[in-house]
Amino acid sequence: MSLSSAHTLPRLSENRDSAVFKSVILVVVVAPFVALLFAIWQLWNRAIGWTDVLLLVGTYIPISLGVTAGFHRMLTHKSFVAHPAVKFSLLALGSMAIEGNCIGWAADHLLHHQLSDKSGDPHSPTEGLWHAHLGWLFDGKQADAAYYCPALLKDRLICFVDRTFVLWVALGLAVPFVIGGWHGLIWGGLVRVFFVHHVTWSVNSVCHTWGARPYATDDRSRNNWLVGLLAMGEGYHNSHHRWPRAAIHGMDRWQFDGAGWFIQLLEKVHLASQVCRISLETRLRTRGRATGVVQS
Repeated sequence: MSLSSAHTLPRLSENRDSAVFKSVILVVVVAPFVALLFAIWQLWNRAIGWTDVLLLVGTYIPISLGVTAGFHRMLTHKSFVAHPAVKFSLLALGSMAIEGNCIGWAADHLLHHQLSDKSGDPHSPTEGLWHAHLGWLFDGKQADAAYYCPALLKDRLICFVDRTFVLWVALGLAVPFVIGGWHGLIWGGLVRVFFVHHVTWSVNSVCHTWGARPYATDDRSRNNWLVGLLAMGEGYHNSHHRWPRAAIHGMDRWQFDGAGWFIQLLEKVHLASQVCRISLETRLRTRGRATGVVQS
């Protein structure tokens, strides 16, 4: 089934508009921010240790790859086929980002592509930058996975990771705590969650507001090099919206695309196959056709 990009009504499952749901979202959003403030306050009392830095970086990179290479490119857009062990690992790591169950994440993102920057897009700056970045999480709406990604509901491995979401969240916090105690939980757990969250959400807000538009699309998607650097290549959002199935988002040599390089490494060691690429000829033929901002 292909999803039309026409301006149609979104297909939603249950509306999770309860006070309990919104309270959980509030805790997930606020707790990492409080942890960040506490971590900054600590710096006034002692120098940050190498263990703290290593735990932050050592958890940020693989969990970010779980979101970018796993949830986004592999699961949602089928940009490549991964070995089952790699597939499981990426989905488990992506779940540790605490951005929701993998199937729901994919369904919401496919809805975004269907109605990008139009009415029904779950996170568009056309409704305000705050809404695109964070406010949409409190709407309590979720795309209907049975409509947007029915094949995922038939995959036993994907469904297992989806059902055990809480386990992976707990593991993502427990591992840094075991390694570094309370400081490990703060830096490798909550502060890491804060950075992964806001970098991911910046793709929704920043990359539909500021940056270059080298390719023609019917939305406001843009390439932003800073988000690309922080988000393992996800910041080249205009390129992605032009070719959603492409496994490589940083299509120019100078563009940092950590997830794309990781996928190519997996391919070289025969842990990934059917990697979708866009030829240089195709890119050159379509480059430079987008000017300004496309209004919804």
